[in-house]
Amino acid sequence: MISTVTTTTVTTILTAGTLAVIGILVLLALLVQKELASASESRFAQVLRRVVTVAIVPLLAAFVFIVASKVYEALQ
Repeated sequence: MISTVTTTTVTTILTAGTLAVIGILVLLALLVQKELASASESRFAQVLRRVVTVAIVPLLAAFVFIVASKVYEALQ
């Protein structure tokens, strides 16, 4: 029983860490895309900037939550 709980706990922690890394990488890619779109004045670039901003906001909130939880863990 103990080995099952330990294995499940390790798997869950690794999965959460992997999802956090993927989320941060997606956030970085979207920020780069928004910056590149801001260099253009075309109508497509304007729409792309708005769409990317909608995706950036929740990822940025998740990033702040991840950083806050890691700081909290470090201070414990």
